[in-house]
Amino acid sequence: MNLIGWLREKGEELLRLKDTEHSIALGMAIGMFFGFTPLLGFKTLIAIGLARLLRANFLAAAIAVTLHDVFLPIFPFLLRFEYQIGYWLLSHPHEFAPRLRLASHSVSMWFHWSTFLTVGRPLLIGSLFFAAPVGVLTYYITLGLLERRKRRKQTEPSKPPAEPLS
Repeated sequence: MNLIGWLREKGEELLRLKDTEHSIALGMAIGMFFGFTPLLGFKTLIAIGLARLLRANFLAAAIAVTLHDVFLPIFPFLLRFEYQIGYWLLSHPHEFAPRLRLASHSVSMWFHWSTFLTVGRPLLIGSLFFAAPVGVLTYYITLGLLERRKRRKQTEPSKPPAEPLS
């Protein structure tokens, strides 16, 4: 399946959801917000949990996290950019992160708590600069599309029932 077909399929799944426009739009916003965070493996669970907590549509949240996978080819570049922003915000005086040299790091080092604090914290803070605006935009765009679809559906003339063939 190509990318356009996959996106169309996900959009049709959203349109088939039986819930209010606000609930679906909020679920989409939550899903897109968590899609931009570096919480690999937990994004969907956290998005569904928060959607349930806020009474948003949790299926819309799960679909939105899945839609975010369109960015998977550029995800390493996005993570690095998020890290740079977070590092710059947390450093005093402000400076960008040094060049990343993976040759000097062992695999076991990535599983230490200190690595989470030195790498994870700037990455998480930097991701908020993408996640928050995208979440807000997603809410308003989805809400507008769903309301427009509802208005169009209400103004459509109802078709007379088809006569049975004899």
